[in-house]
Amino acid sequence: MEPLPTAAGGQPESRGSDGGASYTASATLDELGIVTGWSAQAHHLLGHTPAEIIGRPAAQLLAEPPPPAPAPPRWSGTLALRHRDGHTVRLRLLAHHRATAGGGDDAGAVHNGGGHSGRGGGDGGWLVVAAVPASCADPPAHDAVRGWAYAQSPCPQAVFDSGLRLTRANAAFEDVLGLREAEMRGLRLPELAPGDSARRAESQMRGVLSSGRPRHVPAPFTGHGTMPFGTLVAAAGGRGDSADGDSADGDGADGDGALSATLTPLADPAGTVRGVVLTTHPSGEDPRARRRSRLLHDAATRVGTTLDTTRTAQELTDLVVPDLADYAAVDLIDLAAGAPAGGPDGPVTVTRTAASSVLPGTPEALIALGDTATYPPGSPPTQTLAAGKAALYDIDEAALARWTAQDPRTAWIREAGTHSFLAVPLTAGGSTLGLALFSRHRTPAPFTPDDLVLAEKLAERAATAIHNARRYARERTTTMTLQRSLLPHHLPEQAALDIATRYLPATTHAGVGGDWFDVIPLSGTRVALVVGDVVGHGIRASATMGRLRTAVRTLADVDLPPDELLTHLDDLVIHLCSDEAGESQDAETAGGIGTTCLYAVYDPTTRQCSLARAGHPPPAVVTPDHAVHFLDVPAGPPLGLGGLPFETMTTDLPEGTILALYTNGLLDPHHHDIDQSLDRMFTALAHPAGSLDSVCDRILTTLITHRPTDDIALLVGRTRTLPPDHIATWQLPDDPAIVAQARRHATTQLTAWGLEETSFTTELLVSELVTNAIRYGKPPIRLRLIHNNTALITEVTDTSNTTPHLRRARTYDEGGRGLLLVAQLAQQWGTRHHPRGKTIWTEQVLAPA
Repeated sequence: MEPLPTAAGGQPESRGSDGGASYTASATLDELGIVTGWSAQAHHLLGHTPAEIIGRPAAQLLAEPPPPAPAPPRWSGTLALRHRDGHTVRLRLLAHHRATAGGGDDAGAVHNGGGHSGRGGGDGGWLVVAAVPASCADPPAHDAVRGWAYAQSPCPQAVFDSGLRLTRANAAFEDVLGLREAEMRGLRLPELAPGDSARRAESQMRGVLSSGRPRHVPAPFTGHGTMPFGTLVAAAGGRGDSADGDSADGDGADGDGALSATLTPLADPAGTVRGVVLTTHPSGEDPRARRRSRLLHDAATRVGTTLDTTRTAQELTDLVVPDLADYAAVDLIDLAAGAPAGGPDGPVTVTRTAASSVLPGTPEALIALGDTATYPPGSPPTQTLAAGKAALYDIDEAALARWTAQDPRTAWIREAGTHSFLAVPLTAGGSTLGLALFSRHRTPAPFTPDDLVLAEKLAERAATAIHNARRYARERTTTMTLQRSLLPHHLPEQAALDIATRYLPATTHAGVGGDWFDVIPLSGTRVALVVGDVVGHGIRASATMGRLRTAVRTLADVDLPPDELLTHLDDLVIHLCSDEAGESQDAETAGGIGTTCLYAVYDPTTRQCSLARAGHPPPAVVTPDHAVHFLDVPAGPPLGLGGLPFETMTTDLPEGTILALYTNGLLDPHHHDIDQSLDRMFTALAHPAGSLDSVCDRILTTLITHRPTDDIALLVGRTRTLPPDHIATWQLPDDPAIVAQARRHATTQLTAWGLEETSFTTELLVSELVTNAIRYGKPPIRLRLIHNNTALITEVTDTSNTTPHLRRARTYDEGGRGLLLVAQLAQQWGTRHHPRGKTIWTEQVLAPA
């Protein structure tokens, strides 16, 4: 087997699933921000040699304004750095503050070139490391139970590849180090927790790689995260109530409450060791530590199970009583109403959202659930909210005494015999959402500093769930408002179809999608029916839906055939995708790529329906004798893929035929077999119904058996036919002398229809349109009048594809005024093309009888 290449400093590089090598770039800075060390990997990454960069301010490497100065002991974040050739490199960096000398060179090979002295950051300043790129992709997914067991294990656990770079870390490991997995991925253990214990543990990991045998070592960290060391032990199920952040010997290896670690080899089916699993676990069996470990574990599964803020708050109080507190309450600030978070000098109004007690009936709660309460200035709750930090109070403390004297509703504190009290803010997303109150009056032992830290962790989980629930509610409300504003509010009047529609938004956490429907009146009494489904959910999908619906209406006004309309819509989606792909994190759905659409045009004068679809389910048809079948519309590709044509299918639909158009959410393919869903739809459609609204309701009640996981758009139409005596057609010879005869035909027909008052205007329109067809078109020429009770339509058809354009005639021009006259006399006019020629049409609105 070919050996892996070795990076400077003797550390082997790891290879990701794509075959690319991963490495760590590192540098050291002094307290003034001057570069004192520069590794070979940093040179490879940014192009600057050690001689060029050491001794210069690190700020010269920034391609954007610097963030606020980091505070010891550690900082992580993303920075835009300038390469030596000028382009920008955006990196995720991890910086450790080195206050004193000692500890060796944790960055691996950090060169001091250029004659500068130093030991790569050992004499103070900062050690900065970056994994380039992330070493390995996540390992193959296992079954759900094994994945949950790993993620929710109370023992901190991390997986390192053959290059000893972190590839996975569970939630407990993230809590211990105070970093997310994405921030740690690709880094070595000494780069995550600089120190001798981490370097010794990594040396043992190399031994596990070579020997294939597990080893037991002291824990390689002493509490680098946000939790004191005693709580780190508790989080892992160990012992210790210390809150000072250090173990007895500085390494967390020995003594009461110490952590130990097991290094386990990861071998492939052939027996080759591919990585190492580091599992941290306690050395002792303190019941208090096990209780804390259980609470942290249960919080991950019991708090935030829904997107309901009240339920999440109640889940928190139910979790901590009685294992942590004898009484617990959650008070939330109404951020939607713009309520301020308050301060030590001002009152704070909150809503009592949840409460739990070891006593039946929760007698301590003098504030009923749902009621508001105002905390006075200077009280422990207002101080906690203003500072954003949890606080522990004994019953004899002055602040607690002042609060109980100011607010009668705090009488429960002394009446219940409370002797220890915690006030913990609920903060998430940069906002203070409220606070949690914990008290003990039956448990003899008071709260400890570790209890305070544990309460903070539990409150943090609840606050994150509450913040997500509020954000989801806001986004859903915004998306629903946008969706409703973009869908048609009223169906247009038309004589071709009876129409009924339904729209059901998704009820899942993903949010509302981009399904839509539309009914578009066209020339010649025809009507277009549209149903579409945009990929994705949320505001972006709704906005994309609005753009595509507008585009369909614009293209329909041009009277394009269905296949041509979908072709133009496909081009539009491709352009939108190319415009947005650079801005979108999800380029595959940018601009609506993958959207499906069905476009149908029904003509009541011929009873013909023309359809084309782009990746959309075919429509269902119910004939007047209640036979149900799908129309065999050629299946085109979804919009935005390009390269494949769309095809139009034309079929005859007898009067009274029901046409059902729908989106994929109605069939619910994720939860039901598609064939079973189609059978149920056929059953619902075949059952006779008096109204189309009843048809829609029957379809929905038959197919929807639970809350919809995807949007559902349903459009059902029953065809009408224009009576033959409302249509008059004449074939005209290609002779200018026939214009007068065409006018007489029109006048005679209008008299038969009782529309004599429109004769003068109609004669002028017929004269201009027929003259225009004879002069500029090609025979045969056809004149058609359509009377549909609300409008009189005049059409002249010829076989020329030349489209007339309205223009303003100059003073001495002999022609050019015909279409201007047509536009003045008719309410609407236009041109529609056929495979062999065109039709110029006008529409006059008739006064009610």
